[in-house]
Amino acid sequence: MPALNVEFSDRELEDLRQIAKERGTSMKALVREAAAADIARHRALQEGAEAFRRFFASHKDEFAAAFPDDEPPVKGEGRAA
Repeated sequence: MPALNVEFSDRELEDLRQIAKERGTSMKALVREAAAADIARHRALQEGAEAFRRFFASHKDEFAAAFPDDEPPVKGEGRAA
């Protein structure tokens, strides 16, 4: 399995040791769990954003009607130079 060396400050390393001890796990497992949780959160945010984009695109006319002031100007409209 590929590995990654990660550097921590002395304070961070001591905090990791303490947390791992309190949880009854190794520092390696603690860091891996934290990274895995962040990866899962990132994926969930990406999926949520994509679901919102699809929802918005499929209801764009309804949003335009409900919020006309937020619509971009149509070409040819607006102030003349």
